Amino acid sequence: MIFDIYKYEEELNNKGYKYIAGCDEAGRGPMAGPLVAASVILPIGYKLDGLNDSKKLTPKKRDQLFDIINRDAIQVEYEVISVEDVDMINVLEASRLAMTRCVNRMKNVDYVLTDCMDLDIRVPYLSLIKGDAKSASIAAASVIAKVVRDRIMLELDKEYPDYQFAKHKGYVTKLHMELLDKYGVSPVHRKSFSPVSERMNRK
Repeated sequence: MIFDIYKYEEELNNKGYKYIAGCDEAGRGPMAGPLVAASVILPIGYKLDGLNDSKKLTPKKRDQLFDIINRDAIQVEYEVISVEDVDMINVLEASRLAMTRCVNRMKNVDYVLTDCMDLDIRVPYLSLIKGDAKSASIAAASVIAKVVRDRIMLELDKEYPDYQFAKHKGYVTKLHMELLDKYGVSPVHRKSFSPVSERMNRK
């Protein structure tokens, strides 16, 4: 059975909500690089061919959808949380903070759908488990967040070429671990993450 990713938005529209913002983040799992969250309000009745959870899309398809979403959406917001702030407040709170800031910048929002995240915001919201596969607006936000973060990692790859961030985007892969062992911890590694902190504490 294929889930109708427009179901939640359509039900909320029928209840009178016009500006439904979907929120998602990219970068909770990596041990390097910032965390990015995004919020997107799609027009009522809007359908976008190929829209899905960003993790299920190719980089080329994400880039295509990124441009279309930015063109067609009522509003798109994203927030970048630095490595230092992720280390300071932890990755879960960084995700919550980033999403909250995105929502608070929305000019017109009367309901929010989040990908498994409770928010302290001024409007009603619904937290959906695996929301990026169940809601079009959350899926759109996941695309925005993922593309923004990947592009940041490509820039960090130029700044720190030894770590090959363009290949693994900061996630904990065999290659990344080998490079971390070889070159040590960079300024853009998350020192609160155990693979990094363990290497920092080695004699």
